[in-house]
Amino acid sequence: MPVQKSHYEACLAEYSNQIAAIALLKQHRPYLEMIPSLRRPDESVITIPLPIARLRGNVTTVAEATRLPCDLAILMCDPEWKIKTSPEILIFIHRPDEDFSDFLGRWRQTEVWLDKDYEWLMPNHYTHILSEGTNIIYPLFVVFSETPERIKRGLTGADLPFIIKIPEFLEDENTMEIFCSESR
Repeated sequence: MPVQKSHYEACLAEYSNQIAAIALLKQHRPYLEMIPSLRRPDESVITIPLPIARLRGNVTTVAEATRLPCDLAILMCDPEWKIKTSPEILIFIHRPDEDFSDFLGRWRQTEVWLDKDYEWLMPNHYTHILSEGTNIIYPLFVVFSETPERIKRGLTGADLPFIIKIPEFLEDENTMEIFCSESR
């Protein structure tokens, strides 16, 4: 059974919220530990759904706005200094009818684009924060129970962290399964 568009849309909407994004990172402890302050999550985590970055090429200094192929960017922010810090976590949600090469290809394309100097187009209430990019980016892949096994095995074989999100109508309380390279 292929991933339904409604599952993808619901997941994107859910993780666009800071608290839900932190709950997602709790499923992969190394990423949770990157958050500067869990006591002040609203000042420590910035979520950018369907992110756009201004990329600067090697030949020109003119920045070009580009929509990245990831679904969500989670940026860390120092709550005291109100500045963006390293690292950056990029979330890739398995899309309906997406095969493994397209799914993994979105991560690889993002790596290529963010290899240059870049800055984030920040949400309105964060425009005051310095948004220069970093060269420390981490992916996290979200798949669904109905995502084909070959894709899940491919992520495991590529040693990439991923989480299986069970659609809410099938979910009992706290039944999200976690699969990542460190759990083996």
